[in-house]
Amino acid sequence: MVDLNNDGFNDILSGSYSWNNRERGMAGTFQVLYGGDDGFKKPVDLTGTDDDVLIIPAGDDNITEKICTRPTAVDWDGDGDLDLVVGNFSGTFYLFKGESNGGFAPEPEPILANDAPLRIPGAHSDPFLVDWDGDGDLDLLSGSSQGGVYLAENTADTKSAPVYAAFETLIEPNGYPQAGGADTPNAPAGSTRIWVDDINGDGKLDLLVGDTARIVTYPEGMTREQSQTLQAEWDKTTQTIIAELQAAQEDPQSEAYQEIMQRYQAHYQSRSEFILEESTGFVWLYLQQ
Repeated sequence: MVDLNNDGFNDILSGSYSWNNRERGMAGTFQVLYGGDDGFKKPVDLTGTDDDVLIIPAGDDNITEKICTRPTAVDWDGDGDLDLVVGNFSGTFYLFKGESNGGFAPEPEPILANDAPLRIPGAHSDPFLVDWDGDGDLDLLSGSSQGGVYLAENTADTKSAPVYAAFETLIEPNGYPQAGGADTPNAPAGSTRIWVDDINGDGKLDLLVGDTARIVTYPEGMTREQSQTLQAEWDKTTQTIIAELQAAQEDPQSEAYQEIMQRYQAHYQSRSEFILEESTGFVWLYLQQ
């Protein structure tokens, strides 16, 4: 939470997106719940100094650039005004500069590293700005769709606006590990989101990492080896049906295509006969040594 409009109350800031905005197409906006004496007000779109909704600009051929993820309010350039550093589905970052009285410039500027857009490995950039290395300036950390945690070090003078190096890996991505039977994941999976704080009060910054993972189990009485054998057979049949669909795709309304599609749907559902999957997520704590 942060006091966005300088009224003495904490506000809640979040990213969101809409699939059916006729004027803006599929675009991300920034929702804010302003605080007050009687609690938080209903969420509204955050606007710029021109009273229009803040949106990352992008053409329809690069729609993911303007679908926002986490917005972070921070005094980027040390002028006393809060600025917005925002992520997006493409994996890049933008800055909406703060202006007086809690306003924001309508047009953002891309955040760069070595004269190119700062970009995480993977997608869904998740900016968290903090002095990670203790040198008095703002470094930028992020999670990623592919997992892992990444650090872009601020190489500028502490009194200047940040200048970032390219991302380095703090925590390696671990793919999408499956937990089955006695197995448990031993590291974050994909779609990581992060928070930085001194969790154990030792004066060092620690990492909280959320993820998306799959829990895999097997039907009663079936071993992992039996399941894997059936999975291999299932994969072969899947490839055959997909090839048939591709051959018939010129006329998707034909009876032949519809029959193949029904067969594919029934085949896909049969997967539950030898493997059971559940999507979930974990929160991981990394204590800095």
